[in-house]
Amino acid sequence: MLGELLKAVLAAVTAAATAVSATPMPEPDAARLGPGPVVGADISWPNCPKGLGIPSRETLGKPLPRGTARFVVIGLTNGPAFHPNPCLASHVEYARERQMWASAYAVATYPTDKQLRLYGDAGPRSDRTLRGRLYNSGYAQAKLNVAEMQAVGLDSPAVWVDVEPVSPPAPWTARPRLNKPVVDGVLRAYRDAGLRVGFYSVATLWRQIMGGTRYGLPEWRSAGPTNQRRALGMCRTGRFQGGRAVIGQWWDDDRDHNVLCPGTPAEDVLDHWFVKF
Repeated sequence: MLGELLKAVLAAVTAAATAVSATPMPEPDAARLGPGPVVGADISWPNCPKGLGIPSRETLGKPLPRGTARFVVIGLTNGPAFHPNPCLASHVEYARERQMWASAYAVATYPTDKQLRLYGDAGPRSDRTLRGRLYNSGYAQAKLNVAEMQAVGLDSPAVWVDVEPVSPPAPWTARPRLNKPVVDGVLRAYRDAGLRVGFYSVATLWRQIMGGTRYGLPEWRSAGPTNQRRALGMCRTGRFQGGRAVIGQWWDDDRDHNVLCPGTPAEDVLDHWFVKF
């Protein structure tokens, strides 16, 4: 999910505040979370068995979360929009078997010409303008993700919208005023489905894609290839669209790790953003 973020987050990492070290807890249920940071992970197409997915984005067979993970955020897309995670059902079953807290994230992307033709003419907005067709294409990609969630029984109350450069099928444009309608359509579709929404990104990439857009929605912030202490530091810095931090992330060569940001009781955060299997 995050190879594209490496250069952007290195600068943000240096600004992260020092925080307490990890204290993994052995019990998964919220009633026994206890004091200290609550750690989890995110998984998606890289964690599928090798050889699945589209040719330019074949799955990597990366390991699933460590046993200390109390929650998991499951990716709905195989990178770009309109390309479902090829092992979404098995990822949901993994979380269910371990009685984990589970949420969902999905990458939002600017449509290809073909996708714009397929999805731009039908939706909440008029197809008479480019911005209207872009909005409709964003709406369609999120509707597909909702259908995928429902098909595998992932009853997450929320979806985190991942805004970062991803290819294929196409990069975001250099014009935020055209990128924004796509994201607006994505948000509309999730809300129409009764889901909460937040954003995953980092400040540098957000500005590149969305300019000065400020939604004020909750944020999932990445500290890059570092450690839990730095990820917790991102809970205090790195704001990119005006919202409060909910989750901090860091990664290593094998896994993406996450930690709940302090300030709100962990049980309340999990109840709001996750489903308990």
